[in-house]
Amino acid sequence: MKTEPVAPLKITLDRVDPPVMRRFVVPLSIRLDRLHLAIQVAMGWTNSHLWEFRARDCGWGLPDPDFVDFDGPADARKAKLITIMRATGARTIKYIYDFGDGWDHTIKIQTTRDMPVGLDYPFFLDATGACPPEDIGGTYGYADFLADPEQRGDFDPAALDKRAIEKGLEALAAKWRRKPPSAKR
Repeated sequence: MKTEPVAPLKITLDRVDPPVMRRFVVPLSIRLDRLHLAIQVAMGWTNSHLWEFRARDCGWGLPDPDFVDFDGPADARKAKLITIMRATGARTIKYIYDFGDGWDHTIKIQTTRDMPVGLDYPFFLDATGACPPEDIGGTYGYADFLADPEQRGDFDPAALDKRAIEKGLEALAAKWRRKPPSAKR
């Protein structure tokens, strides 16, 4: 039986209270642009801001074609999670979303194991805490938002629809599923 290396990831939104955490499994061969999409779905972000992965002194994101001479991040569409692990030795990676608000996430690669080829990933494991609303002003703006009942409205930081996260990750897995080679006629 063919196997592929996979890793359960624990993703924590830094410096927020109450805590926001997501756990799901991905193949180590996942491209970083796809890992970004999986995090967006799992966290509940809207994928409407710039983002970057950081490990040690290296960064991966989407290079801006208007700044070809700019020393920006390496292209995340051409890098895989296993590349980061091998190139930097890191088992903890930072994911920054929305450079204005500065939502920092810590990704911990808890372990790696071989699983049979053909399983669908990303695979949801667990989650805690509702994701803060977009464009709220980062961690300080979020704290102010939570402290103001009028501004907060019916937002509940403990409310979490785990089934919605699971369904969102399943939809990504179905979209990324390897298609069997078609028979030529």
